[in-house]
Amino acid sequence: MAKCQHGGDQGQALAPGSFYGEVQAKQERCGAIFTDVRHQSARKLPAHSHELPFFGVVIDGQYGERYGRQEFQFQPFTIMFRPAGIPHQDEIGPRGVKFFEIELRPEWRKRLNETEDEDDCRRSLDRAYEDRSGGPALWLGMKLYRELHFAATDELIVESLLAELLASVARFPESRAQDRPAWLRRVLDKIGDEYSDRLTLEELSREAGVHPVHLSRVFRRWNGQGIGEYVHRLRIRSACEQMLRLEMPIADIGLAAGFADQSHFTRSFRRITGISPARFQRMVMEHRQVIPSLG
Repeated sequence: MAKCQHGGDQGQALAPGSFYGEVQAKQERCGAIFTDVRHQSARKLPAHSHELPFFGVVIDGQYGERYGRQEFQFQPFTIMFRPAGIPHQDEIGPRGVKFFEIELRPEWRKRLNETEDEDDCRRSLDRAYEDRSGGPALWLGMKLYRELHFAATDELIVESLLAELLASVARFPESRAQDRPAWLRRVLDKIGDEYSDRLTLEELSREAGVHPVHLSRVFRRWNGQGIGEYVHRLRIRSACEQMLRLEMPIADIGLAAGFADQSHFTRSFRRITGISPARFQRMVMEHRQVIPSLG
């Protein structure tokens, strides 16, 4: 790990391309630094910040993060974005954790300032974001991971995916907890607990205590997608996590996630992730091996 600079109350400010843990591979393309980082066992990291804004995709394992006044728990196939210079503290789970980190050089802020929706895009680099439900940002991050590890890397594809990733975060509404209806949290909790069951809009509207049309409209405004799409993405994220348990057949994984049959599972999986379940399973099997330097 490169030498860190001190940042007062922020703890250590990690230089570009530097992370706690074992750096397994690192490369720079299209104004971004891509780093594979692994922690082999549980540990609590010191408070620190990063000189560059970055996305972190959890590929395997678990970890907790204290960020500002909030605490988050992240599982495999979740993603977060953190602005530059903001202190946080991480605690690695008992099985360790593997990250795919994407740091953005200042040229990306300059490029965002030139876009038509410049206010939203610029703010996207200044506010935190996390997705633990398998939303679009996660799969864009995974497409970048696949492109850089399992393909003959195409610079245009990498650059386009980075632009899409930033745009997806910019489109997400800025969180104002005091403005969000209390019933929406109940609906999200119910979906989170029962996404593999056959949920109905009527059932969810009863939980919320509002009309189904109003529920659908408010849900989309706060989550950036409809209820059905949200449930499907949760199921796909869960299926990906199950693929880390390599002894499970793909058909059983799809059924456990809530899909009616393998055909439905395969169609939904390909639409959301861009590849088939079988290919994705091969990829997660390969990532468990030590990744050589990408140079």
